[in-house]
Order: sequence, then C-alpha cells, then structure tokens
Amino acid sequence: MSLNAKRIIVAVLSFLFLITLVIVAWVEGLKERVQAEPDPVLSGDNQPCYNCHKEKTPGVTAQWNDSKHSKVGVGCYDCHEAKEGDVDAWHHEGRLIATLVTPKDCGRCHQDIAAEFQDSHHAKAGQILGSLDNILGEIIEGPPAANSGCQQCHGSKIAFQTDPKGNILKDKSGKPLLDDATWPNSGIGRINLDGTIGTCSACHSRHRFSLEMSRRPDNCGKCHLGPDHPQKEIYDESKHGIAFVTADHQGKMHLDDEHWVVGETYSAAPTCATCHLSATRRQKATHNPGKRISWTLRPAISKKMDNWEDKRRNMQDVCSSCHAPDWINGFYSQYDRAVTLYNEKFGKPATKVMAALRKAKLVNATPFDEEIEWIYFFLWHHEGRRARMGASMMAPDYTQWHGFFEVAERFYMKLIPKAEELAEGHPEAKEVIDSVMDMEMHRWKKGMSKEQAEKIRSFYKKRYGQE
Repeated sequence: MSLNAKRIIVAVLSFLFLITLVIVAWVEGLKERVQAEPDPVLSGDNQPCYNCHKEKTPGVTAQWNDSKHSKVGVGCYDCHEAKEGDVDAWHHEGRLIATLVTPKDCGRCHQDIAAEFQDSHHAKAGQILGSLDNILGEIIEGPPAANSGCQQCHGSKIAFQTDPKGNILKDKSGKPLLDDATWPNSGIGRINLDGTIGTCSACHSRHRFSLEMSRRPDNCGKCHLGPDHPQKEIYDESKHGIAFVTADHQGKMHLDDEHWVVGETYSAAPTCATCHLSATRRQKATHNPGKRISWTLRPAISKKMDNWEDKRRNMQDVCSSCHAPDWINGFYSQYDRAVTLYNEKFGKPATKVMAALRKAKLVNATPFDEEIEWIYFFLWHHEGRRARMGASMMAPDYTQWHGFFEVAERFYMKLIPKAEELAEGHPEAKEVIDSVMDMEMHRWKKGMSKEQAEKIRSFYKKRYGQE
C-alpha cells in the first residue's frame, strides 16, 4: 500500500472518529436536557382532558407540555373550569366548562397581576369601538375590515349567536355558539362575556404562556406596527433594537429566566418589555405600561399624563440601568422639545383651523366625508404620531422623514391651501387661518430674503451640481 493511500485511510478514520465523538456528545447532551426537563404534572381533574385533547388537538397539549404550568400541575380544567350561573358555562364530558378563559379566570391564581392589567390602557383598548378609527372601519370601510383588522388588536365585544327571538344558539354538544363576527379574537382590550375586559393571551400566547415570547419585541409587533403606530419598526431602527439583535444571537438576553432584571441578570440591550413592563433593581414588574409613560403621543395634541413626574421617574429608573444622569436628562430635554414643537407649530394650529371651519359651517358634522378631514387626520394620526413616537424611542428616520417632514408637507401643502380655499368669502374663518400663518414659526412661508435664497441655492449647487 502506498504512503498516500495510508494517509488517506488515516484521515478518513480520524474524521469518522471525530464525527462519532460529536454525535455521542450531542446524544449525551440531549439526554441531559430531557432528564432535566420534568414530566408534566397531571391531576385527576386534568388527566381526562389531556388524554382526549392529545389526540384531538395535539398542538395544544404539546404547547402546554412546554409551559411552566405543566411543571407545577396547573392543567386544562384549572383554567377552563366554570361555575354555575356563569354566562358562558356549558356541560362537557361531565364537567362545567367556560366557553372563554378571561382575566377573571387567570386572576384566580394571578390576582394582583389581573387587577393591575384591568386598570391599564391595554385592557381599555376596546374603547376604540366609539372612536374615529372605528367609524373608518365599521362604516367607511365595512364591518369585516374592522373585525379582521382593528378589533384583532383592540379587541371585539364578544357575543353569542342568537335566533330571531334572542335565544342563544348551541351546537349538538350543548356548547353556546359564539358570534363569528366577534370570535376568534385575542385583541388586548377584548370585552368579555363575563364583564371583564382584555385577554392575557394577547401577550402570553396560550397554551405555552412563554416568558421569552412575551419579552420579545416581535410579540408587541402584532399591534404596534404600521403607519399610525409603528413602535416596533421604530424600535428596530433605534440603537436599542440594533443592540438587541446582536445580543439575542449571542444568547445574552436570558429571555426565559424567571428572574429577569435589567442591569442585574442582563444588560446587553433593552426590549419593549424592559422599558415598559419588566422589573428593574428598584421597581417590580408591572402589567400596566402606563406607569412609565409621561406624554400621550396618540391624540391630535399631546399632553402630559396625570402624575407624569412620577411616571417619568419610573422610566428614568429603567434608563439608569445603562445610562448616566446627564445622558438621560439630555434625552428627555430633546424629546420634550420635539413633542412641544409638534404641538405648537402643527398640532394646535391645525386643530384651530379645523375648529374655525366647523364653526363657519364649512365642514359638516359627518366625519371623513370631506377631503380636508382626511388631510387633518393624516397629519396627526399618521405623520404626527410617527414624529412624536420616533423622538420618544430615538429613531431619527421616523422622527424626521417619516415624521416631521411629512407633517410639514401635509400642513403647508395640503391643509392650509385647502382651508384657504374653503374660507373664501368667510372672513371669520379666513382671519383664523391668517393668524396661524402669521405665527413666527410659519412666517418663512411668506418668502425668504434674496440673500437667504441665494445661500441655499449655492449650497446645493456646490454639493450636488444643481440648484
């Protein structure tokens, strides 16, 4: 046998030996993980449910197997049990079962958390049912658009199917039939049959209830996404979001840890949960994100929240886990100035102009039937929110090009010209518009000096070769 042939055989055998070692190590590691993972704990009440649903809905039981509930013996019947007199109770396999699991049911074990959530703005998200957004969805677009769109985030008002006499319809097993215009729905402000509001599964997807999932920014992105509330996209653009991607890939986030405290168990990056919900070294976790928000950025004109100083201190405590006081104070000064700029230059003047047009009966009471109403809505509901939210989460592109630039374009090129057109022959409305455009912040629109204009043209010509 030649020397080269012997070398090839030795190389092949060495490679096979290494592969064998890798496989053995992998198998041993798998055994350790399997052995370290305790078997689900099933009580007598839960065993029949589990045995049946393991065949009928294996995905559900697999998810439950992977949950912390399964390790401590909290099973199907513990969550789905109903009481006599419950509006959604029905008899199933000799048990009284709740048609829907609601915060009231979760509150049997998580009483403080359920109460805190019920008091949050999240739980009240179903109030959209009386808002301009809902008019757009229900009337202008159509109910199916609202059901499959708005209400899947904000929540529907759950209802039963009924016959013409108002009697609740049931299937062959006796289960009450839910109205399919309102169910399925996991909107965070869902209005439930038992009078509670909200659903825990909006963030803690059933039946795994994974801590890791609830702490990931993608989880918030189901609702906080899109042209009028792009918080997830804003976060992704920010240095916080960029840091998270790297830290997550490197396993530095410890997202599934029971004890998860910024600055203590992790410090590589914050997530949405870090800033708005999770524990710090000085604050316990909360299920009311409003406890750390000092400005409201949703309406046409922003305002400071009630007790905003306390709420700001709560958020600044989160910031202090990674940032020095001068950094935190500097950021909040920039943020406050950006929101104030939006309010004073665009939000309040635009609202004042619209009020003058309505007073002069140049805009009627029906919402969204006139072009200027759409212009105004876009200004504050889309561009204005993006500008303010971008500033709040340090996303410069959203603050500028998706925000203030589009606010300015909407205000100067669409809202004011349209308002002036409508106000022709109506001196009181025209006077209000003129007073807005006479504000110091808007006087540039009356024209620049020859020197200013030439300076700008020279800059562009020098830099880009064109005026």
